[in-house]
Amino acid sequence: MKSPGADFRTVLLLAFRHLLVRRGRAVILLFGYAVGAGVMMVLLSVGEAMLVQSRDVSLVGGGQVTVLPEGIDLEGLRTGSMSGLFFGIDRARFLERQLIGGRRLDDVVAAVSPVIEHKLMYLERDGRLVPLRVGGELPSAAAAVGAGLAVQEGAWHDNTADDRFARPGPQQLYDELDHFHPPVRDSTWAEWHYFNIAPAADEWWYITYLVGGPLAEGRGGGQLLVTRHRRGRPPARFEARVRQDAVRFDTTVADLSVGAGTVVQRDGRYRIVGQAAGPTGTVRFDLLVRPTPNAYFPPVELRGDRYLSGYVVPAVRGTATGSICEDGACRRFEDVAAYHDHNWGVWRSTVWNWGQARGAVLSLVYGGVITSDTLASPTAAPYFLAAVDSQGTRQILRFRAIQYQGARPVAGVPGLTSPDSFVLRAVRDPDTLEVRVRVLEAQATTAGIGGDRVFLQMRGAFRVSGRLLSAVVADSGLGFFETFVGRGR
Repeated sequence: MKSPGADFRTVLLLAFRHLLVRRGRAVILLFGYAVGAGVMMVLLSVGEAMLVQSRDVSLVGGGQVTVLPEGIDLEGLRTGSMSGLFFGIDRARFLERQLIGGRRLDDVVAAVSPVIEHKLMYLERDGRLVPLRVGGELPSAAAAVGAGLAVQEGAWHDNTADDRFARPGPQQLYDELDHFHPPVRDSTWAEWHYFNIAPAADEWWYITYLVGGPLAEGRGGGQLLVTRHRRGRPPARFEARVRQDAVRFDTTVADLSVGAGTVVQRDGRYRIVGQAAGPTGTVRFDLLVRPTPNAYFPPVELRGDRYLSGYVVPAVRGTATGSICEDGACRRFEDVAAYHDHNWGVWRSTVWNWGQARGAVLSLVYGGVITSDTLASPTAAPYFLAAVDSQGTRQILRFRAIQYQGARPVAGVPGLTSPDSFVLRAVRDPDTLEVRVRVLEAQATTAGIGGDRVFLQMRGAFRVSGRLLSAVVADSGLGFFETFVGRGR
């Protein structure tokens, strides 16, 4: 009777002889075995990694898609390194309300759940700092994506703050967008409401309620600035100045008083009232400005060593109804084109380019602050272009430069010219837009140290073409545009 060891030696001898005799078949066999073993090890590793990640506190959540900031290292996120850097998504409310959770993706996105996950905070207790991991969710939204908490005791429902975040009413939304800001201790600080009213293609009004100066020291003030344009005629300018004690603003709401001039926002409608005087006479107005629903651009704040620039557009597109009286002659308007934005900050050694245009379908807003650092960078893309339609912001693109062309006289300023036309081309991944503008009128204001620069406000006709979200777009209309030029232009 053979021993088990003899059987093993026999099998081993036959295997080696087979390898020597059938070398090709043996190589194929070994290769197949190696591939199978490798695939099995990869699958086991992936399975183990998925199991670990499914239990990881940094990645727990519901839904089918997780949205993270561009450039995030998922492995770094899993191991907690990104959590330690307090990463976040800028303008998350705008993203949740319009770009992901808005009407445009109703047929694709069933529910959106914003999450603050395991942020590091410190609790002070009895003179000691206790590190904590904290998080936040909207209960109804978390439940909608299958990530609701298993509450062991008590209740977990949306509160007033949750409703204000996810479902703000018009009053809450526009106060959130359009509130004023604590003034910076700088004599050049300024903040203002700007309204643009265009009753006709050849008539438009600029209305600005401005506060600024050393407000923290009690030596600031306010201005109501009104400019009327009619094509082919010199502009008429009106102004009312007040001291700081006649200025009223609030860092939680959009309302503002500059003397007798007021801006009052109620339920998403702005009543603007004021009166001012100028070389040509007086002006008095009482208008109700209604922003088009969803047509807004969220607050953006840029900071540098010598500047702070804040900007929000509560009404990329809107209408105005009311009356404007010039030297006692009153005219009433019904649902004419209107625009409203809000600016705040300190600007030193900066210029900007800005524009807003209104077509039949699309409304456009572009802008950018230019500094010495921007000019020194050959790859900088300092400008944004937002395209807005009836469902809200359709896309936000970037571009590097505006190509100004030609020259046309500026009325009332001998020897000064403005561009005759200009073009800009903006991109974002596969989306591209080209905007061409033909300048119709221009107004000039001296700016800069010693009047070395001129600030141009232009009225123009635009055409836009390109692709947005895989669709061909084309539109045209009228708009307002701003830039700076050298005094010698």
